[in-house]
Amino acid sequence: MRIFHVSEESDIQVFQPRVPTRTDLDFTKGLVWAIDDKCLPNFLTPRNCPRVCFHSGANTTEIDKRTYLTSTSYTHVVVIENKWFTRMRNTKLFLYEFDIKQFTLQDENAGYYVSETTQTPIAKFEVVDLLQEQIKRNVELRCVDNLWGIYDDIQKTTFNWSMCRMHFAQPRI
Repeated sequence: MRIFHVSEESDIQVFQPRVPTRTDLDFTKGLVWAIDDKCLPNFLTPRNCPRVCFHSGANTTEIDKRTYLTSTSYTHVVVIENKWFTRMRNTKLFLYEFDIKQFTLQDENAGYYVSETTQTPIAKFEVVDLLQEQIKRNVELRCVDNLWGIYDDIQKTTFNWSMCRMHFAQPRI
């Protein structure tokens, strides 16, 4: 398994632990965050792009697959708002790979790994075409006017899901 930190910054040499802003985490411990290769598509978007991501897991039912997947060839979906599509086409990302031995699993469903110590990447990769990278990873990218419907619906399914940067999403309609 491989783990990465995704950034729009091209020149990060060392990752220092940062105090988490999430209220469900211990704010007394700084963390370096990474994402596993399986959930990496959830972060192949501009940093502040709000998104609803879901993928099939061991417990995903056939009825959920038929309801939420547009094709049997896709098992992973990233949903963004229409207004972010052009920005996604024009964003370049850098994947900083870490040695997994330095990290612990924080959230299996979302693919999050954390380390409480300073980390130096073992490799760096540039991703110039985010859409092509999603296609290469067999991920369906959907564009919608408003994310809140799929946000509410997907949480009631048997998919593994992750919602990111929702505070940047269009207001509920």
